[in-house]
Amino acid sequence: MIEGIYANIIIDISHEKVDRLFQYRIPKPLLGKIIVGMCVIVPFGKGNRERSGYVIEITDTAEYAPEKIKEMIGISDRGILAESSQIRLAAWIREHYGSTMIMALKTVLPARQRTNAVRKRRIVLTVSREQAGEFLKEFQRKHQKARYRLLERIYRDGEISYECGVGELSVAPSVIRALEEKEIVTVVSETEYRNPVRCRGAVRAPVMLSQEQQGIVTEVLADYKGGRPGTYLVHGITGSGKTEVYMELIAGIVGLGRQAIVLIPEIALTYQTVNRFTSRFGDRVSVLHSRLSAGEKYDQCERAKKGEIDIMIGPRSALFTPFQKLGLIIIDEEHETSYKSEAMPKYHARETAQELASYYGASVVLGSATPSLESYYASRHGRIRRFELTRRLTGGSLPQVYVEDLRRELQEGNRSMFSRRLMEKLQQRLEAGEQTMLFLNRRGYAGFVSCRSCGHVMKCPHCDVSLSEHRNGKLMCHYCGYEQPAVKSCPACGSKYILGFRAGTEQIEESLHRLFPDARVLRMDGDTTRKKDSFDEILAAFAGLEADILVGTQMIVKGHDFPHVTLVGILAADLSLHGSDYRSGERTFQLLTQAAGRAGRGERPGEVVIQTYQPEHHSIRYAAKQDYRGFYEEEMGYRELMGYPPVGHMMAVLVIAGEEETGKKVAGRLAKAAGRERAEHLATGADNAGHQVQIIGPAAAAIGRIGGKYRTVFYGKSSSMEALIQVRDRLEAVPVTEQDVTVQFDFDPMNSY
Repeated sequence: MIEGIYANIIIDISHEKVDRLFQYRIPKPLLGKIIVGMCVIVPFGKGNRERSGYVIEITDTAEYAPEKIKEMIGISDRGILAESSQIRLAAWIREHYGSTMIMALKTVLPARQRTNAVRKRRIVLTVSREQAGEFLKEFQRKHQKARYRLLERIYRDGEISYECGVGELSVAPSVIRALEEKEIVTVVSETEYRNPVRCRGAVRAPVMLSQEQQGIVTEVLADYKGGRPGTYLVHGITGSGKTEVYMELIAGIVGLGRQAIVLIPEIALTYQTVNRFTSRFGDRVSVLHSRLSAGEKYDQCERAKKGEIDIMIGPRSALFTPFQKLGLIIIDEEHETSYKSEAMPKYHARETAQELASYYGASVVLGSATPSLESYYASRHGRIRRFELTRRLTGGSLPQVYVEDLRRELQEGNRSMFSRRLMEKLQQRLEAGEQTMLFLNRRGYAGFVSCRSCGHVMKCPHCDVSLSEHRNGKLMCHYCGYEQPAVKSCPACGSKYILGFRAGTEQIEESLHRLFPDARVLRMDGDTTRKKDSFDEILAAFAGLEADILVGTQMIVKGHDFPHVTLVGILAADLSLHGSDYRSGERTFQLLTQAAGRAGRGERPGEVVIQTYQPEHHSIRYAAKQDYRGFYEEEMGYRELMGYPPVGHMMAVLVIAGEEETGKKVAGRLAKAAGRERAEHLATGADNAGHQVQIIGPAAAAIGRIGGKYRTVFYGKSSSMEALIQVRDRLEAVPVTEQDVTVQFDFDPMNSY
């Protein structure tokens, strides 16, 4: 504990003007009791309004005249203690991604508020069984029925819960107190942690690993034991047994007295993942995610601090579990965009995990059948080590993939959302009693316009991304602001079938009921998963063979393992293929490959039907062949040509304003300060080290108005991340005096704005 008379504190206000330390005098009664990370109450501002804040430093050095330093009021009874490593990580996030320190600090505190503990009370005997027997005879003789009833049950069972006594046995609390006063029984009160995980069944022995799997485990653990922890990429085809590798690595780390975090991209994956891990590790596993109550979150963090659990599973925020002996972080499906925060600070779990691991000397394992180009690029350049899993261990080979050209279907008179081949395959599965998953690929959809006859897509001539359709009848690029009038016929072939595509899971479900009245259909999307346990309920029903067909968006194709699924239908692959940002091709390849990997994971072979208007696109061609390397080589050619990540870096600067013109004005001023020169769409400037920074925009964001606020965006591109960070620092110093204006920064954004 650091002794000192002053505390430097971050005030719990998320505003740039107070994003600095404020110094307070520690009251005499609290000297020696205040520690770094503690949440305290202080007087703040001219009115000395009570505010909470976090102690970042304790010192004996006064930064102002001692008589002008205000005195701290006291310790908050609601705040959570921020450990020193969390404060350090928050400072890194603040510096690396841009935000206020308090926002970064709140990010790394998964449970930010104390909750009342749940107390479990039980009534136990404090006399011998012989003495208890004598008391029973006495109570029976005196017709003291309540005392007899209570003591008889405790005599029989050894102890009972307090709730059983006052509830099931209908004994008044005064009767229990009377027996306590006679020292016949005592009431024991204990803290009971709320536990969202229930261990189901006996713990199973580990499976025998293949030679490929065992090789990964051996080398990663050898590096860790040898004091050489690192970052590793496990690139394994779907069904190659990556989860078994994770579990064996965790077993090795836990055996060394360390703890592990397992990140998954979606809450929807929690049910299946937790089942697999509890069957191996029992009740030493827990979960942490946004659908837990405040009490459940708080209790899981407390259990983690006290070492009562070894493994925490959850989406992005589970990374900040306050383990004291962290040894391993696993990021499953590491390519998923959900690992990037969409709220300030816009951190990426992959980069943040590597920073966090460096504090503890922990290893980081990234796993995917379709790695992000960033991770694969890093492995190709020796920055992380890559392992390959090339054999499918779930039975059989990869599924047979059919690519159906919807242009031909249209020409031959089929206007339904199902190709003829998919209809035929659906009927076969229903007759055979096998299951089907239908995936509507809506990710990345931003109203792009394409020709249904020839497949031509309207693109920006400057940025090589799709133009988005707006209600004002214009097509716009959300990178540079280029716009043109909407077209009524295809400029490539002259067809009148040029329009945006709109379809939803509800329409698919309705069509299935019309076409197959006896089919049992489940739908999984944002509407059907609003309740706390809805993910688990839908997936458990499908796993329990209570439905023939599962219809859903991307949440159904990530990591699920249903052995009775032998057909996967991918509807409208083009929706993500032509999103309004440069990652659209990568996202499409990943989604299609992952979706195809859900078929044929049991004993029976699987088939996949991909429906598209552009079967010749490289993302679809390589996904159909499950050829990651082929896709990587071709996609990287486009990235190198345009300077997009991972070859270069990007920074999005989003200006949010109450008035549209104000937002445009501020964005223009910031773009100029970033180094903009006179040009209609593109400009270049240089950072302090001489690296070129290209400024693109400003332009209206893809969604130009949210919650009554107008959004304007511009981008910076550079081969150097440090150059972009310097530009950000320069922009943060530009005064924004306009009212109701917020500026946000996002490095290497996962989606266009």
